[in-house]
Amino acid sequence: MTERTSSLAPFAHPVFRDVWVASLASNLGALIQAVGAAWLMTSIAASADLVALVQASTTLPVMIFSLASGALADSFDRRRVMIVAQLFMLTISIALALFAWLGTMSPWLLLGFTFLIGCGTALNNPSWQASVGDMVPRSALPAAVALNSVNFNLTRSVGPAIGGLIVATAGAAAAFAVNAVSYLPLIFVLSRWKPDAQPNSLPPERMWTGMTAGLRYVAMSPHIEKVLLRGFLFGFTAVVVLALLPLVARDILDGGALLYGLMLGCYGIGAVGGAFLGGRLREFLSNETIARMAFIGFAVSASLTAWSGQAWLTGLAVGLGGACWVLALALFNVTVQLSTPRWVLGRALALYQTATFGGMALGSWVWGLVAEEYSISASLLAAAVFMVAGAAVGLRLALPDRSSLDLDPLNRWKAPPLALDLQSRSGPMVILIEYVIRETDVPAFLDAMAERRRIRRRDGARQWELMRDTEKPEQWIESFHVPTWLDYVRHNQRTTKADASVSDTIRALHSGAEPPRVHRMVVRPATRRGVGTELKSHDDLH
Repeated sequence: MTERTSSLAPFAHPVFRDVWVASLASNLGALIQAVGAAWLMTSIAASADLVALVQASTTLPVMIFSLASGALADSFDRRRVMIVAQLFMLTISIALALFAWLGTMSPWLLLGFTFLIGCGTALNNPSWQASVGDMVPRSALPAAVALNSVNFNLTRSVGPAIGGLIVATAGAAAAFAVNAVSYLPLIFVLSRWKPDAQPNSLPPERMWTGMTAGLRYVAMSPHIEKVLLRGFLFGFTAVVVLALLPLVARDILDGGALLYGLMLGCYGIGAVGGAFLGGRLREFLSNETIARMAFIGFAVSASLTAWSGQAWLTGLAVGLGGACWVLALALFNVTVQLSTPRWVLGRALALYQTATFGGMALGSWVWGLVAEEYSISASLLAAAVFMVAGAAVGLRLALPDRSSLDLDPLNRWKAPPLALDLQSRSGPMVILIEYVIRETDVPAFLDAMAERRRIRRRDGARQWELMRDTEKPEQWIESFHVPTWLDYVRHNQRTTKADASVSDTIRALHSGAEPPRVHRMVVRPATRRGVGTELKSHDDLH
C-alpha cells in the first residue's frame, strides 16, 4: 500500500496532474498518427527500407536538434518553448492531413512531414523532461518519470488499435486530423500554467556557448557518458521490432492495419506493466542488472517475433519487448535526471535523447536494409544478437546506481569587491589560488585536486594547471582561465552542494595561517592601447 501511494505521489501536485492528463490526449493522437503514417507508406511504397524510414524520419530530428533545444530549455522559459513546439506540430499535422485527404501524398513527401513533426518533438522534449522537476519535488522525480512512461504506454496499449480502426475505416487522412486536434488540450494547459520564476541575475547563454557547455559537462561526467552509450546501443537494437512491425503484421502474420494496431497495443500493454514493474525491481536490483535484463528480454522478444507465425504468440513477444523498452528507457532517464544539476539538465537530457534516438534512427535504417536484402526474420534475429552484445557491454561499462548526490546550487560564492571597472564581457580572466600543503598531505592533496580539475573543467574552466614552487615546496598554485568575467561568475554559481566535499577536503589540507589566497587577473596585451580598464569608483559588478 505504501509503495502504491509513493508511486502515485506526483498526482498530488495539480500542475503535474493536469499536464499528465493533457499529455494522455496528445500521446494518443501521436500514436494514431504514427499508425496512419506507417500504414500509408506500406500502400504507396514497395520497399521495406522506405517503410522502416518512417520511424527513422521521426527520430532523426531528435538526434540532430536536441542539443540546441536543450540549450533553449536551460536558457529560456521552458513552458513557452513547449507551447511553441506544440503549435508548430499542430500546423504540420493539419498540412499532413490535407495532403493525405487530397490524395497527393508521395513517399518522400510523407517522410518530409514526419521529419518536421520529429523536429517539433525535438524542440519539445528537453523542455518537457526538464520541466518535470519544476512540477514535483526531487524526491518524487523517479515516480513522475515512471508515470510519464505509463502515460505514453497507456495510450500505446489502445492508441494503435484505435489508429488501425480509423485507418481501416476512414483512411490515413482521418488519423492525421485526429492527431492535429489532440495538441489542443496540452496547449491549453501549458498556457494556464504559471511556474515559479527562478531568480537569475545573469543573462541567458548564447546558443553556441550553451551547447558547448552542455557537451563539456557531459564529457566530464563519466556516469552520464555510460548512460548515453547504453541508451544508444539499446535504441539501435530494440527499435527493430517497432520499425518492422508493419511488415511483420502484413507479411508474416498476413494481417492488415487493424492487426498492426493490435500488435502495437500489445506492445503498449507490456510497456505499462514494465513501468510499474521497474519501481519494484529498483528496490532490490542494481541499475546495471535491470539494464541487462532489458537487453536480454528484448532479444527474446525479437527472436520470438521472427520465428512466430501466430498472432497470439507474436502479441506476447512484442508485449515482452514493450516491458523491456520501458524498463530500460525509464531507468536511463531517471539516472540522467538524478545525476545532473538544474542549470544544465535540459542539455544533459537532450544529449541522452540524441544518443538514444540517434541509435533508433540508425537502427531503423540498418534493420530495414537487412530486411530488404535478406528477410524480415533475418533482420529481427540479427538485431537480437546485437542486443545480447549490448548486455555484455555492461560487464565493462556498468551503469551507476541511483545517485544520492545533492545537486542543488551551493550558493557560497559571493562576488568580491573590485578596484577595476570590469564589465560582463571583460576578459580573458586568469584565476590563481595559493595553497600551503604539508609534505605528508601531498598525496591526499593531489587526489583531491584531480577531482577539482574535473569539476573546474566540467563547469567551464580552461587551461587548468597545478603548480608547485621549486624554492618553497609547501606552496602550490592552482590556475585556470575563463573567457570573460561573466563566465567566471557563471562558473562559481554552477558549484553544487555535492561539489562542496572536494572544496572542504582541499581547504582542510591547507595549512597556511590565512585561507587560500585567490588572485583574479584580467589579461591585457602589452600595449598602451590594452591598458584601457579604468579604476572602479563603485561596487556594481554588472
